[in-house]
Amino acid sequence: MNKQTILLRSSWQTVNIGDIAHTPGVLKLLNTYMPEAKVILWASDDFNEEVLAMLRRRFPELQALQGRIGKDGRASNPELQKAVEQSDFLLHGSGPLLVGHEDVKAYRQHTGKPYGVFGITYGGYNESNWPDMQQLLSEAAFVYFRDSVSLAKAIVDGIHCPIMKFGPDGAFAADLRDDDRATDFLNEKGLEEGQFLCCIPRYRYTPFWTVKNVSFDEEKHAYNQAMKEHDHVELRQAIIEVVRKTPYKVLICPEDMTQMALGKEMLWDELPEDVKPNVVWRDRYWLTDEALSVYVRSAGLFGNEMHSPIMCIGNGIPAIVCRFKEQTSKGFMWRDIGLDEWLFDLDQEQDRKKIIPAVLQLAMNGEAAKLSAAQAQQHVQALQHEMVDTLKRAMG
Repeated sequence: MNKQTILLRSSWQTVNIGDIAHTPGVLKLLNTYMPEAKVILWASDDFNEEVLAMLRRRFPELQALQGRIGKDGRASNPELQKAVEQSDFLLHGSGPLLVGHEDVKAYRQHTGKPYGVFGITYGGYNESNWPDMQQLLSEAAFVYFRDSVSLAKAIVDGIHCPIMKFGPDGAFAADLRDDDRATDFLNEKGLEEGQFLCCIPRYRYTPFWTVKNVSFDEEKHAYNQAMKEHDHVELRQAIIEVVRKTPYKVLICPEDMTQMALGKEMLWDELPEDVKPNVVWRDRYWLTDEALSVYVRSAGLFGNEMHSPIMCIGNGIPAIVCRFKEQTSKGFMWRDIGLDEWLFDLDQEQDRKKIIPAVLQLAMNGEAAKLSAAQAQQHVQALQHEMVDTLKRAMG
């Protein structure tokens, strides 16, 4: 009997370890709960050999390809054409929206085969106005939204897929490791396992023009500059309080390629001299495996990003999320998995006041924090097992 074949549309970009993490997370879920299936990764154009090599260290048999399906129904290369023909089901992986909607639409139109969606946000990019988006989601075998706000918005917009539920982001399941590189880095910087917290900065809008071939956006740049002190003053003071009041050190580290410079400018450079000896600023980007190997050796993480906290909770490490409106509704997943006490809105003054106490509480009550993280981890794992069971039923 031939194996059923899943074509996984994922891997959106590589300048962000969170975007990278969607793919190994879903691969882990399929490998764990559906090992009888063959999985072929259909990646975006941004996918590169370095990331593929990292994925293959964890999934040695992984077949990955790129390309598009043309208007005539033919794929742009023989590898993708063969994969489309062999596939029994198209699974769209986690993301900020239905990122591969054009590919899903072409697959459906030219093959008639079923498709489903794992863990996306909906509504953050005015999808209500996108042609065919509601129909495309409604005709899926299932759609899992990674936050309850997205699910509610989809219902209001009239999307009527037979199975629409909350389903956690695939990155929760990512378990990539580069322990050797992580250990070397920690030794080099004098960071001991379990004796440091991680902190991640973030602009309101990622300045992709500094790391990718995209046009400079004057309006977004100006807004970033106007908000950067507002968005980092609480993180900076939390670092100071942790160093002065607890035995922990702090690692300022990036989730995307634009955040090393931001972390230096808004966090490291502004620290008092008595604090700096116990703070490390990471000056270079890393891939998901090394980052995750560092995170699991930390006592916890706090900052303005989403997917490093996701990877932490997925591996039982406490993590605090600070969100703002430009990040869409994805941050509300923290509330959905029972971690609302670790979710703070930087646009709300009453929330901003709670950030420093929460970071100190995490540091000073490590066992309680780990218990909260473990409970959320178990909840996510149960939901993601259910997501794969739904996929199994959809494939017959």
